[in-house]
Amino acid sequence: MTTSALITGIDAHAHIFDPDAPMVPGRRYSPTYVASVTAWLTHMETAKISHGVLIQPSFYGIDNGLIAEALAEYPQRLRGIAVVDPTLTDAALEKLDAQGFVGARLNLVGKELEDYSNAAWQRFFRRLAEIGWQVEIQRAFEDFASILPAIAPSGCPVMIDHFGLPKGGIDLANPAHVAVLDALRAAPDAWVKLSAPYRSSQTAVQAAASLVHLRNALGGMDRFVWGSDWPHTQHETATNYAEQVERLTTLVSHPADRHRILVDNPAALFRFT
Repeated sequence: MTTSALITGIDAHAHIFDPDAPMVPGRRYSPTYVASVTAWLTHMETAKISHGVLIQPSFYGIDNGLIAEALAEYPQRLRGIAVVDPTLTDAALEKLDAQGFVGARLNLVGKELEDYSNAAWQRFFRRLAEIGWQVEIQRAFEDFASILPAIAPSGCPVMIDHFGLPKGGIDLANPAHVAVLDALRAAPDAWVKLSAPYRSSQTAVQAAASLVHLRNALGGMDRFVWGSDWPHTQHETATNYAEQVERLTTLVSHPADRHRILVDNPAALFRFT
């Protein structure tokens, strides 16, 4: 793969928000401070990371306007993952695509799982695949054993957020965790985002062990990306951007593997090249 020399690293998971922007009812979290795109870019530049992907937070629902504004301001440096209504029109999907969005997010935490193999969901996932999008999913680790096989027939790439949220790390003594690893081995286009181990209460040692299990299941390092999870909502006092960059260096010590995760893998998947 040939990657632009201008890309020194891609932060594949960050959020921007403003507490004054309209939020959806029934949300699990409401920010009380501004997280601006310029503040995030400053952190990235300090860490010598050139490009990034903004993820739509759940509290804004399907109003992706803040990210769209950031993509318009930095069209070469940024991409976005939107939250959308699965029944949105082709014209609406094409508009988001033209704005720089490259995927749809399903934040399934706290929600009842649906049958993602049914015709309606398969039609949605096929539409994403046809325009070169991915579906990004946040959900407890064990549930991916049923989610991945359900989505696979559509041909849509699946990005598993935050290590897959394995509470306390992936445990080979847990049959539910083993089932997920088996599903990953069988998944044609499943990816894992190495981000926010604190969201699943993983220590550095546990995160390292989880990476070993995930790498074995995926057959190497070619389907991993990294994200800072800035501004670390609800964990702001426990970590910061520089610490998350340093933790990646510790987690992936080999420079070639780290380059693959920071540059080569996400550059293609998020359509920077």
